[in-house]
Amino acid sequence: MNTNSALIVPAQSASPTQAAQLNFQDAAKPLIAISDPWLWVMWIIGILLLLAVAWFAWRYWNKKTELAKFVPPVPPHIRARRALEQALTLISEPKPFSILVSDTLRTYLEERFSFHAPDRTTEEFLYELQSTDLLTAEQKQSLADFLSVCDLIKFAKYEPTEVELRALHTAALRLVNETEPRFVPAEIQSTVAAEQSAIQNPQSAIEK
Repeated sequence: MNTNSALIVPAQSASPTQAAQLNFQDAAKPLIAISDPWLWVMWIIGILLLLAVAWFAWRYWNKKTELAKFVPPVPPHIRARRALEQALTLISEPKPFSILVSDTLRTYLEERFSFHAPDRTTEEFLYELQSTDLLTAEQKQSLADFLSVCDLIKFAKYEPTEVELRALHTAALRLVNETEPRFVPAEIQSTVAAEQSAIQNPQSAIEK
């Protein structure tokens, strides 16, 4: 027997479990570090702030556009004055002049006092006018004279002079000026009320 012969030990094959462990170790990679959660919070807050700013800017632009489109209504007395000013360009044409002046005043009174002036005849309008306390007796008489002259020019072919036409214009403008709304500050109203109270009750005013 040859004692010098080398002993050859066959290599043992790895078990399935060991092979799986080796493969897992080879495939394993370093873990990715998780970023700071506060960074995500800051990002979310920033996005929300941007959205809020964009929404407010949109609202502001819409309101600005709406205000630019809005045209405040012109008060009746202002429109009446403008129409009467325009009527002066027809001073050399009595009938068109009288029609424009009378229609302007009727429309103004309808809008100012809720009269039905344009839809009624002069007689009907003057009859309704007598029952209202919105105009003074002098204003009622002036209006009656004004409308009567206008009717003479429009329907009776009366030929007035330029002086008469300007008198009609002045009467219409005066009535508008006398009946336009008056905006009195509260301080003045309280002072006037106190003075009226003192006049009506002089004894109480003296005691104070």
